[in-house]
Amino acid sequence: MSQICLVTGASRGIGKAIALELATQGHTVIGTGTSPAGAENVATDLRAARARGRGAVLDVNDLHQIESVINEITDEFGPISVLVNNAGVTEDNLLMRMKPSQWEKTLNTNLAAVFALTKLCLKGMTKARYGRIINLSSVVGATGNAGQTNYAASKAGLIGFTKSLALEIASRGITVNAVAPGFIDTDMTSALAEEQRSKLLETIPLARLGRAEDISKAVAFLVSDDASYITGQVLHVNGGMHMSS
Repeated sequence: MSQICLVTGASRGIGKAIALELATQGHTVIGTGTSPAGAENVATDLRAARARGRGAVLDVNDLHQIESVINEITDEFGPISVLVNNAGVTEDNLLMRMKPSQWEKTLNTNLAAVFALTKLCLKGMTKARYGRIINLSSVVGATGNAGQTNYAASKAGLIGFTKSLALEIASRGITVNAVAPGFIDTDMTSALAEEQRSKLLETIPLARLGRAEDISKAVAFLVSDDASYITGQVLHVNGGMHMSS
């Protein structure tokens, strides 16, 4: 069944792949970017895929803008039935050198914004007694990583958020799951020096970086009817660098 999907941070990388994967499966997709240019990139990608939906400008730290975008989507397409919380930032530094602004920006964007978006989308899902919420965590949220105390805390927090919310709303027919990517071949990892890249690959049993499509396929599965009995789970997609029990 076709759903109304909101994918944050969809103008590039993993978010772009998720938006296109859901679109190719026949869903209506609204993908957000932080700028008009980013939103237009999403719209261009969706048009090229002959998909239903559009781009939208959204600063996930702006509550009024979140409310406005959700209301616009509801008026134009209907209530949001699938929410993919993908938007995120990194502000890496050793804790001793980390500025309060780096901590706050990361926690606000990666965790507090998920609270705001999810709470507002839940109204329509609860009324429909149906919904899919997928939160993008990270392998770092499970393992930790030096220089990323803020990022690891935000992604670990998402896992706790996912499990707790799943318990709260399961009776309403809404599932809540997380996908935790490992190191994915995106703009961020392509900027690594060759030596850094080689050392990184040594930590991955499958000996390659993941592709954005590896993540988008996992998200699409959790959106599908095949995953209707799965909730409160973390799907690790990391090439074997972390194996949870």
